[in-house]
Amino acid sequence: MAEMVKLFVNGQEVAVEQGKNLIDALKVVGIEIPHFCYHPALGADGNCRMCLVGIEDGRPPLVPACKTPAMEGMKVLLDAEHIKKIQHDVLELELINHPIDCPVCDQAGECTLQDYYMTYSLDDSRRGVEPVKKGKRMDLGCGVVHDQERCVLCARCVRFTRQITRTGELGIVNRSDEARVAIFPGKPLDNRYALNIVDICPVGAMTSSDFRFRQRVWFLKKDEGICHGCSKGCNIYIDHHREKYKDDMIYRFRARTNLQVNGYFICDEGRLSYHRENENRQSQTRVDGGVVGFEEGIKAFRSRLDTARKPLMLLSADCTLEQMWAVKRIANLYGAGLSGYSDASVLPGDGDDYLIQDDKAANRKGLELLGIDSSKESFMAALQDADLLVNFNNDLFFSNINDELRPLLDSKECIAVCSHARKLFEKAAIIIPTASYSEYGGTIVNGDGVLQLFRKAVTKNDDPHDILEITRLLGGAIVDAARAWPGIRQSVAVLSAVQPEQIPAEGLKLQSSEEPHVGS
Repeated sequence: MAEMVKLFVNGQEVAVEQGKNLIDALKVVGIEIPHFCYHPALGADGNCRMCLVGIEDGRPPLVPACKTPAMEGMKVLLDAEHIKKIQHDVLELELINHPIDCPVCDQAGECTLQDYYMTYSLDDSRRGVEPVKKGKRMDLGCGVVHDQERCVLCARCVRFTRQITRTGELGIVNRSDEARVAIFPGKPLDNRYALNIVDICPVGAMTSSDFRFRQRVWFLKKDEGICHGCSKGCNIYIDHHREKYKDDMIYRFRARTNLQVNGYFICDEGRLSYHRENENRQSQTRVDGGVVGFEEGIKAFRSRLDTARKPLMLLSADCTLEQMWAVKRIANLYGAGLSGYSDASVLPGDGDDYLIQDDKAANRKGLELLGIDSSKESFMAALQDADLLVNFNNDLFFSNINDELRPLLDSKECIAVCSHARKLFEKAAIIIPTASYSEYGGTIVNGDGVLQLFRKAVTKNDDPHDILEITRLLGGAIVDAARAWPGIRQSVAVLSAVQPEQIPAEGLKLQSSEEPHVGS
């Protein structure tokens, strides 16, 4: 455990972690030091001077908080008049050429400059000359649009491309009023994490072409979620809004800090995967080509299961632990085979050494923990003998490695429980629509063995049923996620002491040395 020290802030004694810079150390105890250029993932740059604080009896008496470690007995001044003047003067400098276009700026409502003006300034402009004209709507590549006139030259974006992606596409050119963030000639942004620049920009200088002018941020409801784009399980904010009489819509995913999983960032592909949550959704229940009510579809589903000689159930590796357990139970109830075969979701060579993984399934570890066979050999053998395939949202054709299965699949009667309309499901005798991951909650285990809990974020006017509810309607005993856990704890040793509601916000690292599967 980190050593704690006592210091004084405006005469008030506080205990903070020794060695942390003052911005981070005091933030833990609820004291904000204003800053632009500092970011915990990028380190201290010290160029904005907004975080200058006084040190009583210190040498020097003024220090940048981003570069000053907390020490025992330190006396920090934040509300002294000379500190307030520094903050006021830095803000005035930043605002001299800054356009007053908050009503049309995407960052309005999330803008650090806007917040600091309201907190530390509120003064009228003293500018008596025309502002310096700078570039607008500059396409930097990878969906990043730059408005130079809003930029405060904090250099976070520049340091991101040099320290995090190590691609170095951005730089600050020229000096004084002519200083600009720019790309090198003919070298636009070209990396898979570029849209993080939009997140870390403290003002509205960097915007996303995907989100630009689509929604006002103060209308958005911001819920916590887990990206299902790959086995990393990056933590995200799901920003969504329901307009009157319309369905709830997701407008963007943003990175949510989790130092055990993804740090401060997410990849662009995962960020933009919210489109898949909105588009091409399976909304109709269909039986033998005709549209029917959901209850009628479930009735037909049960009837086909009852009469099947040898049914086979196929699980998606994106399902939650609770959903997997419920399907495993329902497979036992109907005497069905069970497979988690999902090799198509592995794209060899697509991953990198940072966040992006080859495996595009969110919970393959869950299949392993629950002892669900995922091998191609066993799936092929079971499929050959099966007379009914029940597919729980498994996209066997996510990649083209399973093309040889098409004739065999076409020869089998299929029931599809699916969240999205895909060609794989078009020929199914019965199609049951189900919820996607932003519309339910549960637990998943990422590729590094971190157990994470996420909750429902999006509510539709006509809320789709999730797989848990569908298994209950088929006669299963698991009525909700909580009811799945007694069986999971009993069957999986590494999860025997887990209480889902007590899983830490950063997730729970499972001990891989323990034997996970004990029985069914």
